[in-house]
Amino acid sequence: MKALEIKNLTKTYKNNVEALRGIDLSVERGDFFALLGPNGAGKSTTIGIIASLVNKTSGSVSICGTDVDEDFPLAKSKLGVVNQEFNFSQFEKVIDVITAQAGYYGVDFKTATEKAESYLKKLGIWDKRNSIVRELSGGQKRRVMIIKALIHEPELLILDEPTAGVDIELRRSLWDFLIDINKAGTTIILTTHYLEEAENLCRNIAIIDEGQIIENTKMSNLLQQLENQVFSIETNAKLPENFSIEGFDTQVLDENKFTVIVPKDVTINDLFDKSELRTIEVANMKNQTNRLEELFLNLTAK
Repeated sequence: MKALEIKNLTKTYKNNVEALRGIDLSVERGDFFALLGPNGAGKSTTIGIIASLVNKTSGSVSICGTDVDEDFPLAKSKLGVVNQEFNFSQFEKVIDVITAQAGYYGVDFKTATEKAESYLKKLGIWDKRNSIVRELSGGQKRRVMIIKALIHEPELLILDEPTAGVDIELRRSLWDFLIDINKAGTTIILTTHYLEEAENLCRNIAIIDEGQIIENTKMSNLLQQLENQVFSIETNAKLPENFSIEGFDTQVLDENKFTVIVPKDVTINDLFDKSELRTIEVANMKNQTNRLEELFLNLTAK
């Protein structure tokens, strides 16, 4: 049984814009799955249809084995969605927002309160439980959104740009939290413009463009399509005059730093076997290539 199964899904809006053109998509239970695409590609429409916020034109959507059209309440109970926009009252207490959400799914108040405490502590905002929502920072509100979506313990969690506008430290802490709940059995579908995020978190990926799925594969398989990687290398000592590496495209940035392009059929060991690198002491090496972003641009290029 799939966590999500979409078959021949289409959506045409009243202005005759075809947002989805017969997409097929399946996500295995327990997966951490990335759904990426440029603005206007159809990601938000797809999520809206899964969450029953947008009416489809044709096709079918099944959540954890339950067809949305055949048994909407049951399908809905298996799903949690974290939208881009904050969709709760700004004038209520944090704890009230969360427990009220649990009530919509039949979770009793005592259980909801216990679960809320657990999630608030895990996400580091237990001390804000009695604060009015509008007093929270953007990152704190984002965490409340995630707790709201999880409070009824859905089998499938969809995260639509969950770390948009949050700082690096919070982003990393959210990554750790999401990895933990995924390991515990929650299937996660992630949309993000931080492509590093998808590369670090997700095992499988689909790319949508102009309402069609143009790639659907393992993340590792997709990354293998990349032709080149660019590495930035810093040295402890001053580089030799007119420094270059035979057979590699090399650019000296300053007396202690240079970049080198490494083709996909060449290993890092091949690079460091070069005589030019045997005589210098490397202090730091960083991959400058956002590999997923480069692939994304290549795949969606007009």
